[in-house]
Amino acid sequence: MSEIYRLLAEHCPDGVEVMTLGEIGTFVRGRRFTKADMVEKGIPCIHYGEIYTEYGISARTTVSHVREDMRDQLRYAQPGDLIIAGVGETVEDVGKAVAWLGEGEVAIHDDSFLFRSELDPTYVSYYFQTGTFRAEKEQHVSRAKVKRLSSSGLSRVTIPVPPLEVQREIVRILDKTTELQAELQAELQAELQARTQQFHYHRRGIFTFAEGESVRRARLSELLKEPLANGRSVPDGLGYPVLRLTALHGSVVDVSRHKLGRWDDATGRRFRIEAGDLLVVRGNGSKDLIARACMVERTEEIAFPDTMIRVRPDLGQVSQRYLFYIWESPATRVQLQRSAKLTSGVWKVSQDDLSGIILPVPPLEEQARIVSILDKFDGMVTDLSAGLSAEIEARWKQYEYYRDKLFKFEERVA
Repeated sequence: MSEIYRLLAEHCPDGVEVMTLGEIGTFVRGRRFTKADMVEKGIPCIHYGEIYTEYGISARTTVSHVREDMRDQLRYAQPGDLIIAGVGETVEDVGKAVAWLGEGEVAIHDDSFLFRSELDPTYVSYYFQTGTFRAEKEQHVSRAKVKRLSSSGLSRVTIPVPPLEVQREIVRILDKTTELQAELQAELQAELQARTQQFHYHRRGIFTFAEGESVRRARLSELLKEPLANGRSVPDGLGYPVLRLTALHGSVVDVSRHKLGRWDDATGRRFRIEAGDLLVVRGNGSKDLIARACMVERTEEIAFPDTMIRVRPDLGQVSQRYLFYIWESPATRVQLQRSAKLTSGVWKVSQDDLSGIILPVPPLEEQARIVSILDKFDGMVTDLSAGLSAEIEARWKQYEYYRDKLFKFEERVA
């Protein structure tokens, strides 16, 4: 910061001029191309959607190319231009920008603009992330289902225009800070991954029972209080509630993710979830996710749909949490994946497939001991994940605060 103060004192002792983007540069809209026009090798291009998913503050190479025979139909950004997404899903998203620093021109999509000026493009790209820019930008966003920004609206947004030396010093500071932020996040994620791998290692080991131990092998069908049951497909309505498939994430069923079905209470209660149940995913496009299970913690006036299979264990033989942990163990996953069948691009399991899965079943006391150990490891991973997420969020807010502060100047009075 001291270098910025020195530069400001040297080059603009009377303050920094604030101008509209339209006063200091020009906007040019891209021209249309589709994903069908993209090829592995061809003209470098940036699709507006990739500005959100593939690019950061700046870019020197593209991830996509379009056909060479389209060259005369396209519009191009030059090195030093800013490329701005003119369409987005939310008011907050629309207007994300990337500074093009590549060696040659790049074709841009018709739902984006290039902004060409004498400003440092990375300086402008960083400014487009600030709270000040977002507040001004939002006044010019079309509030239709798809959010849009026009070049005329962007032209009226203001930006502080310090000398290039100051702009470049701000870019240098933010580039370094962004790099450090990314390194910290990578370290925190690596710590979480290491702890998670440790948990999986211990889980694999704890289910390796020695010969002669009092552990019987039983099919899932032998461990049930009631037979396996498929749910029912129910159209949206105003009747008895039914879970959505998204309710099955994590270890416990998220009962808040449900809809009202077009059926009466009496019919719906035939499929009611009860404490002690496990709900298993019947189908998934990924074989790794097939037959994943979630536990029902409390009996609820909510049914389960036909995308799930209900497992209701005999708690006199096997505890719910032990069954959940053994179900997610590598040895069980191997059996489940072998039994899955691919139908129209979706991996599926049936009641018959699940019924024959063979599980180790120690006495209830040993099950309780195993569950206690795994609960502790699971709690450690969960707490660490929450702590790391909070740490990353706190660091990000700190970064945003100092980033925005860098763009606050004493304004020159005319």
